[in-house]
This record gives sequence, structure tokens and C-alpha cells, in this order.
Amino acid sequence: MALTIPDLFDDAVSEVPDKTWLRYEDSAFTYGAAHARTAGVAGALRERGVDRGDLVLATARNRPEYLFAWLAVVQLGAIFVPVDPSASEAELRGLAEQVQPRLVLVDDELPEATAAALDRMVDVDELQADGDSAPSLARPDDPAVLIPTSGTTGRSKLVTQTHRAYAMAGEGFPWWMELTGEDRLMTSLPLFHINAPAYSVLGSVGARAGLVLLPRFSASTFIDSARRYGATEFNAIGAMLEILMRQPERADDADNPLRLCYTGPSPPEERQLEIERRFGLRIVCGYALSETPYGLIWARGTRPYGTLGSVRQHPTLGQVNEGRVVDGELQLRNPAVMQGYWGMPEETERVLLPDGWLRTGDLVEDNGDGTYTFVARRKEVIRRRGKNVAPVEIEEALTSHPDVEEAAVVGVPSDLSDEEIKAFVVPADLDLVAVRDWAAERLTRFKVPRYLEAVAELPHTPTGRVSKPQLSRERTDAEVDFDRLRAT
Repeated sequence: MALTIPDLFDDAVSEVPDKTWLRYEDSAFTYGAAHARTAGVAGALRERGVDRGDLVLATARNRPEYLFAWLAVVQLGAIFVPVDPSASEAELRGLAEQVQPRLVLVDDELPEATAAALDRMVDVDELQADGDSAPSLARPDDPAVLIPTSGTTGRSKLVTQTHRAYAMAGEGFPWWMELTGEDRLMTSLPLFHINAPAYSVLGSVGARAGLVLLPRFSASTFIDSARRYGATEFNAIGAMLEILMRQPERADDADNPLRLCYTGPSPPEERQLEIERRFGLRIVCGYALSETPYGLIWARGTRPYGTLGSVRQHPTLGQVNEGRVVDGELQLRNPAVMQGYWGMPEETERVLLPDGWLRTGDLVEDNGDGTYTFVARRKEVIRRRGKNVAPVEIEEALTSHPDVEEAAVVGVPSDLSDEEIKAFVVPADLDLVAVRDWAAERLTRFKVPRYLEAVAELPHTPTGRVSKPQLSRERTDAEVDFDRLRAT
């Protein structure tokens, strides 16, 4: 197996140097050309003082220049710290103060006010000229990437992931998804997350396949992009599939080259089959997190609807991953588990046990057949009237209503004890009485929300998930209190 990210890429270049690997808008790069460009960027970085173990912060927009910069940084044995390019000035300044990078890679799209708050900046486009190559200094257990798990102005938890973890993900993803060298993986997911770099970028390298990099996700043009580039696989997280399904239906929706989609968690069986029929593809469901790309996935040849699948294994190393449930929480142990949260030993000790098990923070059910079903995030569980309530169950009931596009459920302060349940639903012109009645027919009584509020849209993270911390727990004039309504 490849032990580092450069090892994985070098192996692919030695086999298929002239095969087109990366497509972006009107540009295309063969494996050999991408390798040469990476080597040149690595040399340019070394000339600017980047050495083994240094940190390089990058406003990682979905462009080839940032992708080559990432590959070049890790080739030098340095550590890439990708950040959302739309982050605020305060967020970027806070992260830069936290990691003290050797360089900050930016582009001309960064607002001047934000750029003024940063030091040691280098325009990523200035690094792209071919220069003297630099040898790989990376080792398997070296940190490769620090993944910010929040965008606060304080100290973000930075997941410290190794070369070994990324290389194992690049080798594992094609096997899990049954990809071949004839496939083209298309991603619109951000390069500052783990999914696109570990699964789409390195997964394409592991399969000796093609890669299509989109600048961003656009529901109205996504299927047309697949047609344009001949994409056969894509990864979807958050609400992407539902957003695609809410586009106006066209007679030729299934007339596209796509054959596979990876997503998680699993949608309800009926909805999944509906999505597959409309777009003419097969969905494979799984589960992973920044702390380890070796989570769970539907085993090859199986369709365990509604589950997260079983623990992922390596195609040649075999059984490398273990899973168990302790007090309802999923725990994983494998060689791709993070080293910890950078500079935060106490936070690391809370999730990394001395014997190597990772506490995921996710509550699951062990189905007894090797598969697991998601219940809730531990920190999101609502305690209502002495009972634990999983928000996802309520959200599924609400979004099954034909007029509800999206829903988010949170716990809010109660006048008595524990919490009350509040649901935000989209769009803003919903009949909330009808929506609540619909949910009441599908949920146990104590799970039915007391408060409902219809909103035009929900806040989302850059990866498409609902950002629940941004939802107000305060009482508002727009919400309906159904306990009070029933009393009157």
C-alpha cells in the first residue's frame, strides 16, 4: 500500500502518466502534468522557506491552483491548513494567530480588508510556474492536514490527520465504491473539508480514474456538468440530494453518465429509490468524520436501507477497522484515526481513549448483523420530560410532508424542567397546524414539537449541513406555541 500522499500519486503517475486526471472548466491536466506542476509548486514553496513540519494556511477555494498547492505542501512534509475562503476577517485572523503559519496562500478573490489582516501572504497563482522540483520528505505518520472543525474567532479544534489516513482513504474509496480507471469522479464539495480531498481527489488517484473539480455546488447546473465532463460518480453530503430533487423535473434527468453517488446518512428507502430512478444512478451510503475517514459504509453487494453500513476495511490489508457501541455511542479504532486536536491535549483526551478507540460523539443502534443505524449526535439529543429525543427522527417526519422542503429541530428552554422541542421548517408560507398534525400522526406524543416556526431558509455550513448553533433558542413572534394554542 501507499503510505503517504506523494507515494499514492507517484504510483499512479508511474502507471498512467499520459492519462487525463483533472478537469476544471476548460482546463485539463494529465497525471504527469499534474505531477510536474506539483513538483514545481513544491520547489517554489521551499524557496520561500517552507520546510518539513511548517504550517501553511490556505484559503482553499475549489481551483486547481489550491489543489496543486495542497499536494506540494504535503510533499515537503509540511502541514496544510485549509480554511473556508468566505470566512470573515476575524475568523481568518483568529485561525492565523492560533497556528502561526509559515505562509498564507490566498488569491485575488480575497477581500482587501480580509487580506490586510493577514501576514506572510503569497498569491497562490504566483507558485504555479514550473520550477525546480523538491523531493518528498513526507513520512506515513507525519501530520498532513489540520482540518478546522469550526470557524470561530477563538481556538478552533483542528483535526490532525496523517499521510497514512489520507493514503488509506485514497486506496479504500475506489474499492468501497467499485470504481475503475474508466470512472470520472466529480466533486463540488469544498477542498477545506475532508470529503473532497480524501475521497474524490485521492480516490480518483487510487483508481487511476479521472477527477472533475467544480467551483461550487449549483443544483440547476449539476447534472448538466456531469454530462459536459462525462462524470460517472459524485459525493453528496448535507441536503444536496434533496436540493437536486426539488429542481424542476425534466424528461431527460436520467439521461446522464452518472452511475454512482456516495452519501450519508442514508435517506429513507422509498426516497432513495425515488432519487435513483429519477437520475438513473445507484446510491451507496456511508458514514465518516474528519477524525477518521475509515467509518462505516454499505458493504459491496449489499443494500441495507436506512443504515450507515458496516465498518470499512482496506482492500489489501483486510481487517484494519473495528467498531463498537458503548452507552449508545459509536466508537472506532483503526490506523486512520486522527492524532488529536492540534495543541489541545484536554480536548483530545475526551475523544481518544488510551487504547486507541475514538469516541465519535454519534449515537447509533447496533443492528446485530454488522450494520449500524444512526440515532443522533450526542450533543444534539434533546431531553424532554425525562426522555431522550433524537432530532433526526422528528426532522424526517416533518420533511416527509409534501410541502416541507427542509426542517431543523432543536431543544429550547422549558418552564418546567429539561427542554421543549422546537422545529424550524422551510418555506416561510407553510400551514404550521397542518404540518404539526402531519408530524403527530407519525411520532410518539412526547416527540411532537411544541413550537414550530416557518422560515424562508435555514443557515448552512459550507458543506451543506444545517448550522444549528445559528438557530435562535429564544422565543419569537413568528413561532407557534401549540401548547398555548391547544389551551385556547
